[in-house]
Amino acid sequence: MNGLALSEAYFLAYGIPMIQEGFPELKGRIAAGLVGYGSDCFGFDDKISQDHDWGPGFCLWLDKADYAVARYQLQAAYDALPDRYQGFGRMESAWGQNRVGVLEIGEFYKTFIGMSDAPTDPMKWLLIPEENLAACTNGKVFCDACGTFSGIRKRLLDYYPEDVRLKRIAGRLMSAAQSGQYNFARCSKRKAAYPSRHALIRFCDDVLRLVFLLNRQFCPFYKWCEMAAQLLPILGVSVTRRIEQLLTSRNNQQIIQLIECICVMLIDELKAQGLSNSSSDFLLDHGPIVQAQIQSERIRKLTVWYAGA
Repeated sequence: MNGLALSEAYFLAYGIPMIQEGFPELKGRIAAGLVGYGSDCFGFDDKISQDHDWGPGFCLWLDKADYAVARYQLQAAYDALPDRYQGFGRMESAWGQNRVGVLEIGEFYKTFIGMSDAPTDPMKWLLIPEENLAACTNGKVFCDACGTFSGIRKRLLDYYPEDVRLKRIAGRLMSAAQSGQYNFARCSKRKAAYPSRHALIRFCDDVLRLVFLLNRQFCPFYKWCEMAAQLLPILGVSVTRRIEQLLTSRNNQQIIQLIECICVMLIDELKAQGLSNSSSDFLLDHGPIVQAQIQSERIRKLTVWYAGA
């Protein structure tokens, strides 16, 4: 059973009647849906996911004025809805507070991005953790007649300003080159287990984040990063397949070859998007070229190694 579909069906069965009968004055001003942390919000939940923070439930988002007036009554009505639906118990957790129930729109977004609306200053975009942007724009909005919640969501989904995307790409290119093309081989020659494995994981993380940036999509929390990347049209399947190969290989030479193969794929895509014209096979050489295309002097002057939060 898909948790998002289960929650939407639960809302249609019980949430809509609850609002229409108990809060008719709010009917056109409540946004409802399931968005946020959790595998179900990303559509990646399975039977293992059902052990915590999973089950029928939904969010009810109100603006500040309505929240101040109706918060407690609406939450009490939500809490009184049936405990089970289609054989599954309601979403409950000691640690998953504010995942469902009555929420204020501005505070909901502030939890994820530190502000109550999408930033207008490109520098502020750089300070928001990318997985938080993915989490507050995932899932599904079941209804939003007034459009306030969905308006903020759309401004976030319109994606980074291009200068921010370029800055993040430049920084990830530098980091991936350092960890994968440079440090992994050096640490392996020294037979240093921890730094060599750390370098490899860092390389994979940088590469996956680059794939999301090249697709203009937000990279989610690491547990869902690879699964989400497989759905991306640009390099998604080809890169994740090679990452799986290098992480399961115990042959260092094969790992190095896979690293170089992935780097070639990334460089080819950089060229296809007009982001680099270098013939170098070293990702480090492409970072400054991408950085130089940033229009904002304030962002361009940041160290090329900086990729944002």
